[in-house]
Amino acid sequence: MTALTTHVLDTALGKPAEGLKIQLMRMNGEEAELITTVFTNADGRIDGGPLLKDADFQAGRYELLFHAGDYLKASGVSLTEPPFLDVIPIRFGISDTAAHYHVPLLLSPYGYSTYRGS
Repeated sequence: MTALTTHVLDTALGKPAEGLKIQLMRMNGEEAELITTVFTNADGRIDGGPLLKDADFQAGRYELLFHAGDYLKASGVSLTEPPFLDVIPIRFGISDTAAHYHVPLLLSPYGYSTYRGS
């Protein structure tokens, strides 16, 4: 499958992060163009398929904005005000339009990690 997908796991609670807002941006230099806004489902994934696929899956620079602060507050975790993590930006490039790009987020109130998954 040639597409862009993501999912979010809440490592502090040991489960998928449900209800987390994600915005996908296409970068034009330092200017960001909003492509879509989605929310994670009970599995920490996006309903309706990939974030980008088919003709929309193009080479270029992109940014995923994970709205972690709102999700963590809603999950009932005790946080500082302002929270240590709020909106987590992950900028990445798509160079091979014949490949699948998966950008997961592993999240806790005080840290996160990501990688290019499969």
